[in-house]
Amino acid sequence: METIEDFLKTVGALYDETRVTLLKFIDIHGALCVCDLEASFGMTQSRLSRHLKILKEAGFLSAKRCGRWTHYDIRSPIDRFRMEAIKEIRSLPIDLPDLKKISKGCEV
Repeated sequence: METIEDFLKTVGALYDETRVTLLKFIDIHGALCVCDLEASFGMTQSRLSRHLKILKEAGFLSAKRCGRWTHYDIRSPIDRFRMEAIKEIRSLPIDLPDLKKISKGCEV
């Protein structure tokens, strides 16, 4: 982490139950298309995209385009601070929705 602003952005990104749940979901299932997340979480694309943007800007996620969709995955490489945060999230008893896979045929 380079600055106090980076630190605060990272910590602030985790100050939302939906974003923590999204991180755990992506950590478990691997790279997922926005359409998969929309279907699984029952969220609107705009709300979901806002949460994903915050997580990406905080350094937790990477995004790759595949046709008309964007796939999100845990960033690699990831620094120790963020990896430790993800390890803590793994241990949280979060009720996750079932994965509703919609995307097909695009390797990320």
